[in-house]
Amino acid sequence: MNLLFVADPLESFKIYKDTTFAMMREGQARGHQISACEPQDIMWQRGAPVSAAVRDITLTGDPVHWFSIARQAPDARGQALKDFDAVVMRKDPPFDSEFFYATHLLEQAEREGAKVFNKPRALRDHPEKLAILEWPQFIGPTLVTREAQDIKRFHAEHHDIILKPLDGMGGTGIFRVKEDGLNLGAIIETLNQDGAQTVMVKKFLPAIAEGDKRILVIGGQPVPYCLARIPQGGEVRGNLAVGGKGVAQPLSARDRAIAETIGPVLSQRGLLLMGLDVIGDSLTEINVTSPTCFQEIFDQTGFDVAAMFVQELESAVAP
Repeated sequence: MNLLFVADPLESFKIYKDTTFAMMREGQARGHQISACEPQDIMWQRGAPVSAAVRDITLTGDPVHWFSIARQAPDARGQALKDFDAVVMRKDPPFDSEFFYATHLLEQAEREGAKVFNKPRALRDHPEKLAILEWPQFIGPTLVTREAQDIKRFHAEHHDIILKPLDGMGGTGIFRVKEDGLNLGAIIETLNQDGAQTVMVKKFLPAIAEGDKRILVIGGQPVPYCLARIPQGGEVRGNLAVGGKGVAQPLSARDRAIAETIGPVLSQRGLLLMGLDVIGDSLTEINVTSPTCFQEIFDQTGFDVAAMFVQELESAVAP
């Protein structure tokens, strides 16, 4: 197959932990041709299909110069997205206006015959913080609002809360306010921008000390191991991007119940890959843009998540 990955710049990859790299490596190992582009490389013009300036690459095995460009003159070539066997959308958040516009271009490519994973409409329909609202039986006390007074009432009820922006990633913009309410007003002003921005507020879950678990679901089926991202030092956040320690572990019965309930539903909607975040027994996020942790799970358990993903991708593309 010819696989196109829509991702961040290749030069920015940290290949020892990058999930998109793991997908590419597995794809090449299975004999597939790998190409890459960035969202800004995608274009549409009346009378022509959606196309992109792509780079055809070969993975070298060198940890520094990890890819070579198969087509040197020029580096990039224009090609219709429908001409690829699969287009894998792996642009990291934030889900901003440009990401939104890219999903519309990718959806037009679908109408022309391209096969895009995850489906662009499914990406738009399942914002990562808000998608959990469909499954209230799995989430802890949660509030979504712009109103400062709503947040203050929630704090008065639950005493120890977490506040987060809806468009954050990697733990950015997350605040904890304990029972004393110290700086609650200032934090609300920072996050809700005087009522202009919606905020998610949650009751603090002490189980974060055991880790924020990333449960990967591929083709509706859970990977048997999750990665518990455990806060370090004085941090309340377990995100690897802010120094959390990743510890792979088997799914608990509760983890599996959550994944086996949500996974098949979202798979039917076009989400080939998703990452469920669970603290203790509570679902906190559903990551659909570019879920990670493939390599950490493989390194610690030997379970080849990338192989599971590419095999499922092959099945999804097969006529």
